[in-house]
Amino acid sequence: MFFASDNSGPAHPAVMQALADVNTGFAMPYGADDPMAAVTAELRRLFEAPEAAVYLVATGTAANSLSLATLTQPFETVFCSPVAHIHEDECNAPEFFTSGAKLTLVPGTDKMTPDSLRATVLKEETRGVHGPQRGAVSITQVTERGGVYTLDDLSALTDVAREYGLPVHMDGARFANALVKLNATPADMTWRLGVDILSFGATKNGCMGVEAVILFDPAKAWEFELRRKRAAHLFSKHRYLSAQMHAYLADDLWLTSARTANANAARLADGLERAGAQFMYPPQANIIFAEFPRATHQRLHDAGAVYYIWEGTLEGDDPDEMLAARLVCDWSVTHDNIDRFLSHF
Repeated sequence: MFFASDNSGPAHPAVMQALADVNTGFAMPYGADDPMAAVTAELRRLFEAPEAAVYLVATGTAANSLSLATLTQPFETVFCSPVAHIHEDECNAPEFFTSGAKLTLVPGTDKMTPDSLRATVLKEETRGVHGPQRGAVSITQVTERGGVYTLDDLSALTDVAREYGLPVHMDGARFANALVKLNATPADMTWRLGVDILSFGATKNGCMGVEAVILFDPAKAWEFELRRKRAAHLFSKHRYLSAQMHAYLADDLWLTSARTANANAARLADGLERAGAQFMYPPQANIIFAEFPRATHQRLHDAGAVYYIWEGTLEGDDPDEMLAARLVCDWSVTHDNIDRFLSHF
């Protein structure tokens, strides 16, 4: 009964087999391996972007930070949600890799709105040389609270960015989960709406440790390559990144895994709702935020369930006090685990 994170589950057997298969003989280093050529071709096909530049790194933090550094000058600021991963969970890596560009938080919840983004943009670049200049807009899809921007939502945000000539980065750590939720195409959810660089997640959805960075404008490709090398994220034995991504894309494994994770979360959410849990945010993908009584949390923890208490503490005198939990499903969660978890309500 493990629902702490989609980072915590196993890598998919197809990914592990690909790693075993590539672990023979010799291959050219630093991304010149044959699997990387296949990955680039496949991502270009999937995104209908034949000129896109594609690079691999091992972590989402590297993908986000190097992408933003490629888009942002040190004297600029990046606009993002108050709960964006780049703000709350990356130890100031975006500021470090941009050589000092700050983050400006767009007021609201996990989803930015066009009005709040426009108002926040307008507050910057008002002090001439003394203040930060307007920089990139970073959108998280799926959000850190499990929300999914619709295509109209995304279009409205990128319209604001274009209005002020700002580039757009998408943190797609759970890109596949959002895509299958919307039944959209990769192109429709990215460059056709004005996204310039995508951090295309794979680790949370069945890979051991690999993320792709897709630059829809290849003019920035060489700068990204230099930044990746300077940041120590260019793998010498790159084929082990390429093999993972190649297997992830093959036979639509990335979409199948995301559909499974979303379906697992929907099953869990349905059971929680029937048990009387209260949702803090509408469950839309594979992340659930729900409140239920301390006594229930204590039964679950005594039974071995693993998840995060989001608000409140397990210890306390009031068994009926509502405590918030974050529950995340990945492709590997079984129906039996979900049903056993729900049986303790």
